[in-house]
Amino acid sequence: MSRRTEQANGKAADASRVGVAGMMLMIAAALTMTACTAAPAPSPGQSASSAVQPAVSPSPSASPQATATADPAVVATTSAVESTLKTLVAGNPKPDRETLRAALVSAGIPNDNVEVSVSRTPTGLDVDAMEAAARTGDSCIMGQIRDGGVVVTVLPVLATGKCFVGDAR
Repeated sequence: MSRRTEQANGKAADASRVGVAGMMLMIAAALTMTACTAAPAPSPGQSASSAVQPAVSPSPSASPQATATADPAVVATTSAVESTLKTLVAGNPKPDRETLRAALVSAGIPNDNVEVSVSRTPTGLDVDAMEAAARTGDSCIMGQIRDGGVVVTVLPVLATGKCFVGDAR
């Protein structure tokens, strides 16, 4: 085999490996996107068009399995955070940071266990969403206010003992 043939075969093999790697990346990206956008199947008696609903993360208190195994303190804090945020948003869809913190503390959550994100950007604009966390044991009850809506979920406490990563100022 000539040197020129060997070089051509080497380049073809390199191109083949690059093609396979690219194809695997495309497959992984496609699987990731479809996993995030799958719509629920319609129930019997429901048309396919009426089955498509906006994605809403259920709160852990809504899941029968979560409440059966969850710590009662976590369930109680989750309920308190959710009802407090919904009440707060009903009066003001974009509360500021201190109002949000004060509402959670007045709901019975210790001040040291409350973390609240900033309500203004460094340039002075309102943020798109506010985040609040209430630490209970090894769990963080995370609440988000966005466009006047409230979503609450439970996540584990970080290794730092906090619920937020970084400086929330």
